[in-house]
Amino acid sequence: MKLMLRSYANLLLSVRKVTQENEGKKTPGIDNRVYLTAKSRMRLVNQLLELKAWRAQPAVRLYIPKPGGKSRPLGILTVKNRAAQAIVKNALEPSWEARFESHSYGFRPGRSAHDAIEQCWNRLKKVSKDRWVLDADIKGAFDNIDHDFILRKLGPTPARGLIKAWLKAGFVENETFLETQAGTQQGGVISPLLANIALDGLQEALPAKFGFIRYADDFVVTARSREDLISILPAIQFWLSARGLELNDEKTKIASILDGFNFLGFNIRHYSGKCLVKPQKEKAQKLVQSINEWLRRNRSVEPRVVIYHLNPILRGWAQYYKYAVSSQIFQSVQNHIWKQIWRWCLRRHPAKSKAWVKNKYFCTCEGLDWTFFAKTPNGQIHYLINIGKVKIQRHRKVIGSASPDDPVLRNYWAARRAGYHRRSAEPDSIASAVKSMLRA
Repeated sequence: MKLMLRSYANLLLSVRKVTQENEGKKTPGIDNRVYLTAKSRMRLVNQLLELKAWRAQPAVRLYIPKPGGKSRPLGILTVKNRAAQAIVKNALEPSWEARFESHSYGFRPGRSAHDAIEQCWNRLKKVSKDRWVLDADIKGAFDNIDHDFILRKLGPTPARGLIKAWLKAGFVENETFLETQAGTQQGGVISPLLANIALDGLQEALPAKFGFIRYADDFVVTARSREDLISILPAIQFWLSARGLELNDEKTKIASILDGFNFLGFNIRHYSGKCLVKPQKEKAQKLVQSINEWLRRNRSVEPRVVIYHLNPILRGWAQYYKYAVSSQIFQSVQNHIWKQIWRWCLRRHPAKSKAWVKNKYFCTCEGLDWTFFAKTPNGQIHYLINIGKVKIQRHRKVIGSASPDDPVLRNYWAARRAGYHRRSAEPDSIASAVKSMLRA
């Protein structure tokens, strides 16, 4: 860890991360500074060679909307603090990755929401196994984690004093400084790692007969009966209370797999004895509604602008849900989008016939008629993607506690990266070897 904290390469990578790769690279902190040019980034690197540049500064508190009319507090740190936190995160993360529980998937390298969903399916796919689910949510996890508990869990680790200073740095809201007595700043680079450190261990605290899947502050416990889940609730609440946390009663519920439950944007439910994972209906409705509202607000933009705006949204949404039983919902979403685009075209030319509108905005692409297209000023043709034609794939869950930092598993992680976690991409021989090594 000490070597990583002093590493010049780590410093360069961290600066690149926060000033070039992260979405918030153009958002300044309390010092109102950003580093968007090569010269300014090099100046930041030189400043961070001095320890005084790492000094903790308050965050700027903003609020982002959440479903249900609520809002989530977001702390905007200075770019210097973000870079310093990235350096410390890179130093601490490999050690903790080797110790984290196997069924924790949120904000961890090499793991994703799809791994968590696949583990849910593994626990619930057989009628003879777990039939009941505790769908739990921790109330304000990032805002209420006890600082003293985090520091005790970290122990005498390098950069402990810096982490304490960042936790206690406070924030500015409406030009007023407020202290932080608990929690980690949502928006801080190191905050997800600190949250994972604080929440690590619940899997081991539960009896072996229970299934456990956690993604950040959302977790699921599976059992054979409702009574088993009710009996374990006090132990879970006691475990959380030691960390200054409690369950969110509004979002925590016990459900039968026959009725299904929503987790990470997916719906998991038994249909005639078969466990199926589908996109959550509310997520599909939200996508269609947001596209419809955007088209209403942008009736006069050029067709290519519509394609430039919608294609990344549709592609990203389809990429996230293509590992589930999504074909039917994909086609339904595609039909709704086509109707919205058609209405958008008709509104632009109320005096023209429908045949004229069709010939102007739609063509045949890869055998599909009625494909919305647009020409760019240089003569290129762009098409609106059809998510109804996106191929469904099965995701291969990461094996056990395998870590990308383990040099012994280099071939395993290379196979996963090469195949984008497709079922056919990871040779069974490699997967079997990894399982044997982890058991050993």
